[in-house]
Amino acid sequence: MSVHILEIYVHRFTLSRSFERVTYDGLASARFLPRWSSIVIVFPAAVFFLLSHFSLSTFPMTKPTRILDYLFKRFARCQHRGSQQEDLESIAAGEQKVFRFETLAAATSNFSPQNELGVGGFGPVYKGRLKDGRVVAVKRLGYGSRQGDREFANEAMLLSGVQHKNIVKLYGYCAHADDKLLVYEYVPNESLDKILFSKNNQTTTMTLDWRRRYEVMVGVARGLQYLHEDARTPIIHRDIKASNILLDEQWCAKIADFGISRLFPETGDLTHINTRVAGTNGYMAPEYVMNGSLSPKADVFSFGVVIIELVSGQKTSAFVPQPGASTLVEWAWRFHRKKLAMEILDPALASTADADQVALCVHVALLCTQADPNLRPDMRRVIVILSKKPTALEDPTKPGELGSRYRRKSKSSSRATRSSAAFTSTTITSSPNAGHSATTSSTASTAAATPPRQQPDGPQLAYETVKV
Repeated sequence: MSVHILEIYVHRFTLSRSFERVTYDGLASARFLPRWSSIVIVFPAAVFFLLSHFSLSTFPMTKPTRILDYLFKRFARCQHRGSQQEDLESIAAGEQKVFRFETLAAATSNFSPQNELGVGGFGPVYKGRLKDGRVVAVKRLGYGSRQGDREFANEAMLLSGVQHKNIVKLYGYCAHADDKLLVYEYVPNESLDKILFSKNNQTTTMTLDWRRRYEVMVGVARGLQYLHEDARTPIIHRDIKASNILLDEQWCAKIADFGISRLFPETGDLTHINTRVAGTNGYMAPEYVMNGSLSPKADVFSFGVVIIELVSGQKTSAFVPQPGASTLVEWAWRFHRKKLAMEILDPALASTADADQVALCVHVALLCTQADPNLRPDMRRVIVILSKKPTALEDPTKPGELGSRYRRKSKSSSRATRSSAAFTSTTITSSPNAGHSATTSSTASTAAATPPRQQPDGPQLAYETVKV
């Protein structure tokens, strides 16, 4: 019995280290480590087992199993501290495939600028065609960048088990020297922000009528509901915005870019986690910006901002502050309060929009963007509201007003209060002259923010923080 247990663990460990993947058509083939690697692993394990056999036999029958399991896992973890490339190549699982770098270079015409679809915060995205005829989008993550490595690992891991019509599909990945690439389904109508806000795209903007915009809202809501409640482990996207929503040939919305997403642990009464702040100006929830408190309600807040953008046709980062309305959401709240929701409607939708439906969408958006996360609906309720048009809904609180829980917390330190206020005014509203929304990153703690620093590669902002 004991010998059988040993054989099982040695066999399991040898396979986990030696076998990489079995793939198909233009993908990397299976590789095995040299034969001596197994000998090096098996021999010391066998010696260890023989020396400890008699002491282990004095325990009940289940004890050797548990002790060996613990010891071999510790040994395996030490052995797995190999090269960074080995670590990255072992992350994607399930149906995702390992593509050869040469295959992706050929598919994108050696990453030709003519095939470039856009440039994100972590690198460019290229259009490509595989030998089997599939058209794909290839994201090439920050060459030689540690941040790119982290995004690669995070996105490959999170999307490996995600299957939903409103979430972009990950076909596979490639780790080649300093290059880290992710391969997705190609979504032909590009991103929502290019269609909605581009001044050079008036024809396409007009085709995004009210019915399609409403369907985009519902599609994104369904995708988020899946991530929060139906995925194997709940996922918080952390960066829901128009540029991370893609539209396919049927105008079906697909959530993309999971580089900074987080798994949300399913642990009893756990309602939030504290984490390093990362996201985009104008879309981040106040409790997340100031306290690093992250929960699915942070995605709900961002979704509410996207609804206001869809209704108004205005970009939150380009909003010009007005008296009594420093953000696009506050501006919408002022009109909603006066029951004048149609006043914020995009003029291009005047002939196609349903007034009652517009008012409902604005109401839902303002419920989603309430400062207190406990007052925001979850995505399941949002879908019900958008689908069934209830006759009565609670009134949303004014955006930007913190709930009592946060006011009590801030009283403990007046310095923290002043710092939080300064941080909020800086991060939630971007300059109207910015070319695109700036992405922020800071340490999650009660912090005093220093002035933003302009990065050399564009209007991305980083904040340094100090504990108080």
